Amino acid sequence: MIPVNYIELNKDSWNKRTEAHLKSKFYAMDKFLAGESSLNDIELSYLGDVTGKKILHLQCHFGQDTLSLARMGAIVTGVDLSDKAILEANNLAQEINQTATFICCDLYDLPDFLTDEFDIVFTSYGTVGWLPDIERWAEIVSTYLKPGGKLCLVDFHPFVWMYDDNFESIKYDYKNGAPIIETESGTYADRDAKFTSQVVTWNHGLGEIMNSLINKNIKINCLDEYDYSPYNCFNAMEEESPKKFRFHHVSAKIPMVYAIIGEKI
Repeated sequence: MIPVNYIELNKDSWNKRTEAHLKSKFYAMDKFLAGESSLNDIELSYLGDVTGKKILHLQCHFGQDTLSLARMGAIVTGVDLSDKAILEANNLAQEINQTATFICCDLYDLPDFLTDEFDIVFTSYGTVGWLPDIERWAEIVSTYLKPGGKLCLVDFHPFVWMYDDNFESIKYDYKNGAPIIETESGTYADRDAKFTSQVVTWNHGLGEIMNSLINKNIKINCLDEYDYSPYNCFNAMEEESPKKFRFHHVSAKIPMVYAIIGEKI
């Protein structure tokens, strides 16, 4: 059963995280403000030339990636649950003199706020696990892609979410089951941040994700898997080469990130 208050719990958590993330080394705001892109080589390789493209960025947090796309010449709309994150995204857009539209709402409610069609729907790194119903998510993707439009999904591999916090043993199911309700201290970007929050997440296997997209008229053109993370965002990680982080005790033995590229038919 889906907790009736999961949206409120997760929104509160992301509001708290936003304040900590803005100050964190993880998000490197000084470099971003100086012009550095927050996007990684993985997603950039799939996005290609976005000049003049209309892009819908789902679960955009406080807008660094959204505004990085705007800097590349895209016409971008970012969506996020956190009102604090959207407030900061708008502030950031003004600070760097970039144009982007930001919408604050639960992702499933987006049709109440937006009617456009887009060339690309983009979402990345720690997104679908916050959603209980992947079929409804796929419906959102399909609704906003114009015919021939591209989905670019890059996320942490569902294999990773099976482990305990120290990545020493299997703790959770691979497939979607009961919601995972946890109380967390701090955040992946600042583990010493002085707040706690209760969060609700769900695990979704690759089969569930891909089939939901296929069922909503998204043709899967590519599924790739990567044995590293571009972020140092989990416990027990080490940087084996620039922006390639792996768990020190398993190295390159497990998938850590996947990418799905789809096309609206």
